[in-house]
Amino acid sequence: MQVLVMYHSRTGNTENLAKTISNGVKQVDGVNCLLKSVDEVTEADFLNSQGIIVGSPVYFGLMSAEVKKVFDKFVGLRGRTADKIGAAFVTAAEGSAGEETAVLSILQVMLMYGMIIVGDPMEASGHYGLSCVGLPGKDCSGKAALLGKRVAELVKKIKG
Repeated sequence: MQVLVMYHSRTGNTENLAKTISNGVKQVDGVNCLLKSVDEVTEADFLNSQGIIVGSPVYFGLMSAEVKKVFDKFVGLRGRTADKIGAAFVTAAEGSAGEETAVLSILQVMLMYGMIIVGDPMEASGHYGLSCVGLPGKDCSGKAALLGKRVAELVKKIKG
């Protein structure tokens, strides 16, 4: 079983958070984590992963064009992505920059792909997905690991 953590990062903040999420995935025995920037993700990566966690910086309250480009490129896979576990995370330069709407923009596409959507776990805050402002600190990194672990556990439970 495999979870793909794919991200776009301009400043390094989203990449840093993606690495921490992947560490959470790796805590679950029997689940492999594939960590890639959106520029590196292949069709096989997308199809061979039972869970997909997508990260983006917040751009005008939405996911970045680079993240959207991957979803657009793989639109022909929609019939084969049903029931994958999907989750999202974002980083922003400041609070109230559109973090929740950016997460929702990713989740909307995942729903169109037929994925089963999960938010961050209750012990992390229990909302749409993870969002951090600036360089992820200790609190945000802890929540990131919990998100990765939750997705991996659900992949194992539902797909195992």
